[in-house]
Amino acid sequence: MIQLKRKNNNFKSFEDIKHIDEKGNEFWYARELMKILEYNKWENFEKVINKAKNACENSGISAFEHFPDVRKLSKRANNAEIEIKDYELTRYACYLIAQNGDSRKKVIALAQTYFAIQTRKQEITEKEYSLLTEDEKRFYQRNLTRKGNYSLNQAAKKAGVKNFDKFHNAGYKGLYNGETADDIAKRKGLRYREDILDNMGSEELAANLFRITQTESRLKRDKVDTEKKACNTHNKIGKIVRNAIKEAGRNNAGKFTNT
Repeated sequence: MIQLKRKNNNFKSFEDIKHIDEKGNEFWYARELMKILEYNKWENFEKVINKAKNACENSGISAFEHFPDVRKLSKRANNAEIEIKDYELTRYACYLIAQNGDSRKKVIALAQTYFAIQTRKQEITEKEYSLLTEDEKRFYQRNLTRKGNYSLNQAAKKAGVKNFDKFHNAGYKGLYNGETADDIAKRKGLRYREDILDNMGSEELAANLFRITQTESRLKRDKVDTEKKACNTHNKIGKIVRNAIKEAGRNNAGKFTNT
């Protein structure tokens, strides 16, 4: 079965506060990022945001697209609600904020590294990919699997899937020799509700991405129209990917599969 590398938790806090919108795009709320970056006052953090927005505009990029402001209700001690300002930040916006933050803070340097990785272009050449560190490869692959899962869910929904846990477990069972997501999480020693995909190395993520993209393609191509057929398709693709890994890496098959 696929073996897991324990995740380097250096970037975990930035992952924890990431949000995904209805189109599968990721974003961060400024007020949540402020806490992670160890700013206590919104007024001080907004000064950093404004510097980042200026840097964005000076680069010829629209700050409006990367720093859209939103209004939110916030409860006070007396249960009164007031409207406060926030921002929905793109990866690039977060990167610029980190670049303009207090460089004396260790967490700022960490944020610069994290968002520099995250803001890499979506398509990179094989040569560029080969030059990435394992952490960079893992974050690159994780971003692709996240977007891939969103597209797969849309295809599965059109195919009649309602029980998405059952559907996804069908794919995991095929790839992981009968293991469900919970089984994989327990084997990896993860906490309750901790995402198994956040705890995989780049090769394992690549295997799952292949499972995801091929299942989506098969669902559409075969015009699958029931949940049962969709689950069977996902399971079949998972097994195909598993067997392909064993065949292609027979001399190192233990890395992903039982030999």
